Amino acid sequence: MSRYPGRKTAIDASLKLASDAAGVAARNVSVVAVDLTAAEAAAADTDGVLAAVQDDGSQQVITTGLTNPPYPRNITATAGGTTGDIKAISVIVEGTNINDEPITETLPAFTADTTGTVQGSLAFKTVTKVTIPAHDGTGATTEIGWGDKLGLPFALQHGNTVLHATLNGVREATAPTVAADNDEIEKNTVDLNSALNGTPVSIYVMV
Repeated sequence: MSRYPGRKTAIDASLKLASDAAGVAARNVSVVAVDLTAAEAAAADTDGVLAAVQDDGSQQVITTGLTNPPYPRNITATAGGTTGDIKAISVIVEGTNINDEPITETLPAFTADTTGTVQGSLAFKTVTKVTIPAHDGTGATTEIGWGDKLGLPFALQHGNTVLHATLNGVREATAPTVAADNDEIEKNTVDLNSALNGTPVSIYVMV
């Protein structure tokens, strides 16, 4: 059962349309555009939420000095510094979704002894707490940012109903990658084929 009771989870009688096939009804839908400004569609930023934190040999819990994404976005963590000190840890991120409800995500683990970035899948409107377990050595660093996955203001009830997206007014030739969930709105995301670059984005979706 959807935690958003205002959303229709079954075909309402008023939405049914007659078809030319006996006994077969169609459903009326709306196509809406989700428009993001250039600022909201800023490029991915690996340290946009939190600049590199030096490992100190213990778990670090950070609740200050955090910057929110410019729009609900997926969160990333990047391991850097001395490669041999990097451990396969998983950063935990806490914050809120587009509806200002609390959410938590454990990001994928780093690859031991390897610098690189891991991508979260939930769309965070705010980031209020970051927990970084200890690495294998104090030469390792961890920074937190945001990726290119944009949160949708809809919990998609019927799977991927995104039609297409435009970047700076140009329709993307390749359809975006969409994650759909009919209950948890933070799991509904759109990832354009092109990298976001600080120009306006429009997402056209059937609801």
